[in-house]
Amino acid sequence: MKSVQEMTMHNQASLIAAAVMVFSFSTVWPHGASAQEAMPADQSMDTMPGMDDMDMRDMDMTPDMEQGSQLQGATSPAIRDPHAYSDGYDFGPIPRPRLADEHSFATLLVDRLEWAHTSDNSSAAYDLQAWYGRDYDRAVLKAEGNVDNGKVQKGRAELLWGHAVSPFWDAQLGVRYDHGVDPERVWLAFGVQGLTPYWFEFDVTGYMSDAGHSELRLDASYDVLFTQRLILQPRIEADFYGKSDAKSQLGSGLSDLAPGIRLRYEIRREFAPYVGIEWAGKYGGTADFARAAGNAAEETSLVAGVRFWF
Repeated sequence: MKSVQEMTMHNQASLIAAAVMVFSFSTVWPHGASAQEAMPADQSMDTMPGMDDMDMRDMDMTPDMEQGSQLQGATSPAIRDPHAYSDGYDFGPIPRPRLADEHSFATLLVDRLEWAHTSDNSSAAYDLQAWYGRDYDRAVLKAEGNVDNGKVQKGRAELLWGHAVSPFWDAQLGVRYDHGVDPERVWLAFGVQGLTPYWFEFDVTGYMSDAGHSELRLDASYDVLFTQRLILQPRIEADFYGKSDAKSQLGSGLSDLAPGIRLRYEIRREFAPYVGIEWAGKYGGTADFARAAGNAAEETSLVAGVRFWF
């Protein structure tokens, strides 16, 4: 026979084991599993004693369950409210962060500021572009011309609105103003500017003047990197006109073509002197106007200048 002490120790161990089981069951069931999952496989809530006498509609939903049901509704406005998921917390006194496309930036690029020397003349030329705005919409200013004997011979300035239509292309719309020795004229300008496959910089613009004239201008360039600082840039410009213009001495069709090549050294990324050579030719009626005025239809010039931006 077992002694009283052994029986007492056995009863105490049984009570401790039963208490551990009850504690584990009460802890895991409400939080770790549903009542349906905690039941044996051959028994469900529908077969539990007393469930037939219970009306499930009398069970009140907790506030958390009610909020979850509202958020799950596809038509509920709370589904798009971030505060519904953050319990009303926001940035507080800290300003909301602004992404890069929410900031406005400004840039000025003087692509060419050069001195050109031909066999019988020397002149200066400039070509710049500036813009201010954001990634998708910006104001663009373009200016180009040449200066001879202290006077602007043929200059143009364009004020455009640029809108990004793809990651590498901007559509542009605005006005152009011609000034210099030629008659002053205002044009409507529209075109695209961007980067083609294989990294060609491309700018094509169409113009309609207040006098009914039309022009198509093409500008393309490509950078060949010998090193990270020594860069060779082939470049070509072409102008096409819809009809002859005797006042400006321009013929219809292809009027001007100017291919050139420039070698620059970037002392800094923002500052690069260069040297090069450019050949310019006039065609069609424009060449006839030039010959009639005693000017050559073709000329080759040596150029030296600086390219900078900030």
